[in-house]
Amino acid sequence: MQRGQCGENFVCMIAVAWATAKMGEIRVGTVGKHWRVVMLVAILALVSGAGRAAELAHLRVNAFPNAKALPLHVGIAQGIFARHGIELELQLTKSSRSQREGLTAGQFDIAQSALDNAVAMIEVAKADVVILAGGDSGMNEFIVQPTIGSFADLKGRTIIVDAPDTAYALQAKKILLKYGLREGADYTVKTVGAVTYRYKALIEDTSNAGAILNLPFNIEAQARGLKSLGRIIDLLGPYQAAGAFAMRSWARAHPDAVERYLAAYVEALRFVRDPAHKADCIALMRDKLELTDATAERTYAQLVDPGFGFTPDARFDWQGFRNMLALRAEVERKGGGELVASEKYVDLGYYERAIKSLP
Repeated sequence: MQRGQCGENFVCMIAVAWATAKMGEIRVGTVGKHWRVVMLVAILALVSGAGRAAELAHLRVNAFPNAKALPLHVGIAQGIFARHGIELELQLTKSSRSQREGLTAGQFDIAQSALDNAVAMIEVAKADVVILAGGDSGMNEFIVQPTIGSFADLKGRTIIVDAPDTAYALQAKKILLKYGLREGADYTVKTVGAVTYRYKALIEDTSNAGAILNLPFNIEAQARGLKSLGRIIDLLGPYQAAGAFAMRSWARAHPDAVERYLAAYVEALRFVRDPAHKADCIALMRDKLELTDATAERTYAQLVDPGFGFTPDARFDWQGFRNMLALRAEVERKGGGELVASEKYVDLGYYERAIKSLP
């Protein structure tokens, strides 16, 4: 039997390797002793590799291609997920709509994204989704063309969004409503997808007057001459933006994988927020996001800013979540009933067990 016939049968592969060693001993006489040593080392490595492969749980995580994915990149590069028994497959989405559809279709296991998307899946699509952890308040700024001096100047203009019915699009609508501007009557909404596409739409077409951008695109836009009308948390107050969520049935069927993932994510986040690892994080962002040194430096500074960047240990912000639900009820549901923060949306049991497993 040849090794190729064994496939993933490691017992078979060991038998073939041993037979090969014995044949080598017969052919080369005394040199065969060395063959035996070499093949024994190879067999032990094979068995060790098989054990590691058996221990690793393959997990597919979907996120947006922005700086907020840094803990995922760090966790892979530093072997943090592997140490927690996770073989992480990172997928990057083009839009929140494709992400929501992909999670429902089982194309990946966990979404790392704006939690308003999870609420939309539950309320609108009637999908049984559960929120697992927090992450940050959005790290968003309202970026506009250089000719825009105030929110009032956006009257009659076009606003760029990911999807018109979730998350940061609702924030934009709420802010404009505060300044007396109503969608349709006073401004137009154009859907283009993820933040990278919103950034490009602003840069390439000045008729696109404004958009909510997060890191690093808010920094890059301002470097290109666009300007900020303010940080969203300053304009709207506390907001539970990004976090982790999954289909509830999948989470219940894979509690150990969920807890190990969350533990690894928190450990990776601690790595990111540790000033001792600043150089490693900046180098990784330069590579993954193709940033200049200056932009990477400024991006990192905002990522670890306690009032703007990552929430320590990805803790869930209940006040920010209630504000997010209230905003959704007001803007998307046109005030048609309050959304109550409850276990209907959130189960932090996985997160709490994951935190207890960490030093």
